[in-house]
Amino acid sequence: MLLAVALPGLAYFLVFHYGALFGNVLAFQDYVPFLGVGGSRWVGLAHFERMFGDPAFWNAVRNTLFIAVLQLVFFFPAPLALALLLNSVVGDTLRRFVQSVVYLPHFLSWVIVVALFQQMLGGAGVVNGWLSTLGFSGVSIIGNPDAYGPLVVAQLVWKECGWATIIFLAALSQVDERQYEAAALDGAGWWRRLWHVTLPAIRPVVVLLLVLRLGEFLSIGFEQFFLQRQSVGPETGEVLETFVYFTGFANGDFGYAAAVGLFKGVIGVVLIYTANKVAHRLGEQGVYKA
Repeated sequence: MLLAVALPGLAYFLVFHYGALFGNVLAFQDYVPFLGVGGSRWVGLAHFERMFGDPAFWNAVRNTLFIAVLQLVFFFPAPLALALLLNSVVGDTLRRFVQSVVYLPHFLSWVIVVALFQQMLGGAGVVNGWLSTLGFSGVSIIGNPDAYGPLVVAQLVWKECGWATIIFLAALSQVDERQYEAAALDGAGWWRRLWHVTLPAIRPVVVLLLVLRLGEFLSIGFEQFFLQRQSVGPETGEVLETFVYFTGFANGDFGYAAAVGLFKGVIGVVLIYTANKVAHRLGEQGVYKA
């Protein structure tokens, strides 16, 4: 019965993940939808040669790397910090209330989230309206290329931080309470109990999530950046996902778009393999044993 329940999920991955790998052949073709894969002309590595000489592609790579680093530095530790704070709340009622509140933004679409930030931080938004009533000049955040990276990371933290705490809270619930009691009897304060009991206990989970995050280092999202690309222009707002979309669907250059997507996937495989090896060197299991 358990295997039967798992069949729909298995079918999803087989069709939409493994079956979709066949589409990578487009990266080696001058693909024309009306001719199909069988009728389109094979061009070998021509799309990859074009990709490495395309300034627009490298601009998308730079923007993607910049935002990915910001996400890794500021977003990845945020759920862990929030989980530690929630775990320290004594009252179960208060804890459940705070958890419910911080989970809610996850269920909002990016369209709503971007609209909310525009209403708050836009040129005619709440913040600038409040500043003008106080006699100050407005601040330019929405549409400012210099503020774009921190802005999209702040949006991600607000939307997904609460939801991402679920795994960390589950790991924290498995920490033996007797270790905290023994540490307290030995005179360890809150910080030492955190450093010597809590963090070592959840380190395998943290390492596992970090390895998985590095595997998706270049996959920073699509809808969030698609909605805000025009506000700052392609020079700042173009990332690899939007570059693939506009190249393939807007311009009809499916073969070139597939080559960029395949390149991104190969880099992801290399990153997750390397990160997993580093995890093994640190004594952790990582994603898989090798």
